[in-house]
Formats: sequence, C-alpha cells, structure tokens
Amino acid sequence: MTYCLGILSHAGLVMAADSRTNAGVDYISTHQKLFDFSNPGERVILICTAGNLSTTQGALTLLRRDLLANEAVNLHTLPTLYEVARYVGSKARQIQEQDRPWLEKDGIDFKCTFLVGGQVRGEEPALFLVYSQGNCIQASKETPFLQVGEAKYGKPILDRILDFNTPLEAAAKCALLSIDSTMKSNISVGPPINVVMYETDTFKIRYELKLSLGAPYLAQIRKKWEISLNEAFDRMPNIDWEHYQELPVDPDATD
Repeated sequence: MTYCLGILSHAGLVMAADSRTNAGVDYISTHQKLFDFSNPGERVILICTAGNLSTTQGALTLLRRDLLANEAVNLHTLPTLYEVARYVGSKARQIQEQDRPWLEKDGIDFKCTFLVGGQVRGEEPALFLVYSQGNCIQASKETPFLQVGEAKYGKPILDRILDFNTPLEAAAKCALLSIDSTMKSNISVGPPINVVMYETDTFKIRYELKLSLGAPYLAQIRKKWEISLNEAFDRMPNIDWEHYQELPVDPDATD
C-alpha cells in the first residue's frame, strides 16, 4: 500500500507521496512513487503511482521508452494534460493486458492508479486521477485535491483545511500533515516522503524535497500537530448529561 496526494490551488499545484511498498508483513521495502517528467520551459508533468508495483513500474518504463525513442506520441508531444493523463492510462492498460493471464492465474491483484498533475503551455495547471482501467477524473475548484492508495486517514485534515484559494505553502504543509497522519495510523505508509510544489506559469520545478525517516522537520510537525490536537480537544465543552436526560423522548422520531 502507499499514499499519494495531489492538491490544486489557484497559485499552482502540490504533489506528495510516501515510498513504502508492502508485500506482506515479512517484506516491506521502499520505492519512489513521485516522478518528474517535465520539459522545463514548455510543460511540467508530475506522476504519482499506487497499486501493483510491477504494473506501475512497467507503465513508467513504457513512458520513458517513448520519450527516449522520440515517438510521435509521448509525454512531451501531447497537446493537453488531459491527453497526457489518458496516455498514461493506456500504458497501464497495456501492461495489465500483457500480464493479466498469469497474474489472474495466481490470484494477484494487478490494479494500479496514477495521479497526473502539472501544466502544459497554453493551459492552466491541472490534476487528474487515472484509474486502472485507463479512464480519469479531474480535480476542480470545488474538489481541489485527489488521493490514491491509503487515503482515509489523511482525508479529514484536507476536508477541513483546503479549498482552491489555499496558498501553496499552506497546501504543501497540509499535504505533509495528511501523510504524517496516515503514517501514524497505518504501517503500510512510510518515509521517505517526496513533495513537489509547482507555481503556475513558471514551467519548471523550483521547490522539491525528500524527507527521510527521522527528518527534523517531519518530527517537528508531528509533535506540534499532536500537541495542537490535544489542546483543541481539551477546549471542547464536556457533554451536558443532565440536560439531555431531561429532554422528552419522541417515540415517533426517526433520527
């Protein structure tokens, strides 16, 4: 399992991913899940991967092969980021169809998902979630973030903090807290954590970092977040048991 996150803001884009892979309790390792396929000055393309590792690695290999061979259709020739996302999906389908008979025979789950984010010159920044079947959905002003992998533990903070007008720096901080919350609750997600922050119309990556296990900043935000949550919890009013005991019970109430 893994956890990847993309956040779309009025000022750009943040993408983040952990690096843990889990093939059972006896085999846990790390593999990079966030990849930069940008062509500086022309387009920024960031891809996060989740799901079956052999499928995602195979799809990435095909993407790189088309770039090296200067194929007519590749990540740097497609005119829109939507078409880039569909192209990534087609490579995932190609690998799945190639290996499907043998994987199904042994009951191996070969599904995968991708986050594709960035900006192609002439367009606004965009973010897509590409499903295992090759189709995709797009982030919007109303839904400015997309997740793949072990998403549930890191979602509450995103729901409460983020909107399309959230500044990029705040979005990046929120992404890290979302991943840290997931690591706290699920051992299948873990460091190193890769984070990229892209500013609209710059067409190059200026801000990226890799936080390994024991990174001072990661430890600092975890400690401060836990303290802040405990302080907020302590400020919540206690339950007024006597008040609610005095309320009449409506036998016809459905709630």
